[in-house]
Amino acid sequence: MKDIAWDSYQLFLAVARQGGLSAAAATTGLSAATLGRRMVELEQALGRELFLRSQTGYRLTSDGSQLLEHLVELEAGSRRVEEWRRGKAGQSLVRISLGTWIAWLLCQNMSTIRTSRDAFRIDLHVAEQRAKLAHRESDIGIRAFEPEEPNLAAIAAGEVAYAAYKARNREWMGPEPWVAVDDENAVSAYLRWPRQQSAEQIVATVNRPRSLRDLVRAGAGVGVLPCFVGDLDPTLERVGEEIPELRHRQWIVINNDDRHRSDIRMVADRLAKLLKSHRDVLAGKRPSTSS
Repeated sequence: MKDIAWDSYQLFLAVARQGGLSAAAATTGLSAATLGRRMVELEQALGRELFLRSQTGYRLTSDGSQLLEHLVELEAGSRRVEEWRRGKAGQSLVRISLGTWIAWLLCQNMSTIRTSRDAFRIDLHVAEQRAKLAHRESDIGIRAFEPEEPNLAAIAAGEVAYAAYKARNREWMGPEPWVAVDDENAVSAYLRWPRQQSAEQIVATVNRPRSLRDLVRAGAGVGVLPCFVGDLDPTLERVGEEIPELRHRQWIVINNDDRHRSDIRMVADRLAKLLKSHRDVLAGKRPSTSS
């Protein structure tokens, strides 16, 4: 059998982790059609079916799951060799998967997650898709749902509330225009809500949630944001009250086999402390205007 190039395996990892061609295309820079062809070629070269294909995405077969496990191990080994080559073998790496806005909050408070005295490094993977830890893609994930996987441990981290926001004192003649994330990237309930409730009033869409706040701040329209983002921004104001059906609990998730690793546990504990300190504003309790 002809040797298979490593880049074919890297593309497989992207499709397997993203669960489909469109999302993987955004991370690889290749078109969905090219990725689909490369996956067929890889299956033919291996003589094994790796994916169950459907309109909702690509789901791994048993052979696909086994290949993913092998490649994750190889990837981790390759990363350790590269760190050794660069002289960083003494520093461990803690990988955190989290959504757009919790990442925004964490970045503002990074000094509480990693101090100058810590030997480990932090790697943030920001995406709206559910954090995956079963195959060691990340060490810590922050999820909107308690994990069902038996090999994952979870720390409850409060609730997150959402509301509609507009630029402060912005008024329109006639119905309020809305801004939203496009269909393909509306993977979270709060991103889908404007299309479900005010589809005919959407005047602009973006493919990244971070740009929603920019559009709202610029007065382009009304947009749904987490309350801890909108309420802490003095240029924004709520349109109505909290949207109760969007409220959800939040979890810090760790692989059971890693939860006793000191650097991972330390970062998880610090994340829990950070989210606890913001518990009220995360849950939609507005900060005092007098302060």
